[in-house]
Amino acid sequence: MPESTRLICGVDEAGRGPIAGPVFAAAVLLDPRRKIEGLKDSKLLAPQRREALAECIRRDAHAWAVASATVEEIDRLNILQATLLAMRRAVQSLAPSPHEAWIDGDHCPALPCRARAIVGGDRSVPQISAASILAKTARDAEMLRLHAQFPAYALDRHKGYPTPEHLALLARHGACAIHRRSFAPVRRVLDT
Repeated sequence: MPESTRLICGVDEAGRGPIAGPVFAAAVLLDPRRKIEGLKDSKLLAPQRREALAECIRRDAHAWAVASATVEEIDRLNILQATLLAMRRAVQSLAPSPHEAWIDGDHCPALPCRARAIVGGDRSVPQISAASILAKTARDAEMLRLHAQFPAYALDRHKGYPTPEHLALLARHGACAIHRRSFAPVRRVLDT
């Protein structure tokens, strides 16, 4: 099959490092006829720019999908396996199905198509940058939704990452349903 007709999706995750909330992954097939300017690693973008690009990606990409793995899955499988599960769910939700998936990082999920790991791909491969943006904006939106349920933890400010503020609130209030019990800071609070 000619390279120009191969459907290559980019895949990235958001939320491996937090101690609360699900891990998200996105898969994106870009449309070569609809160029999206400004794609880069979501961590390098201001929140407003990231949101604007996410809207462009959802509108102009050939196909895209976002999926997640729950806190329970993270605790049962471990964060790497849960991340790979979320990636697999995202790729398998794409229509049309890709011929190949380019994954940010050094691990590939088991997929029905060829998969290639690319370290630093979120900074160098537009499809992966687009996936990075969709995964990050979807996870941030979910953490804002969870903040409304669990306002004592200030999830709107740190999105579940183990910031000094979050760790202090975790120590004060204890763990809640969305904390990852397999992560050391949460385990320490549960063990006291």
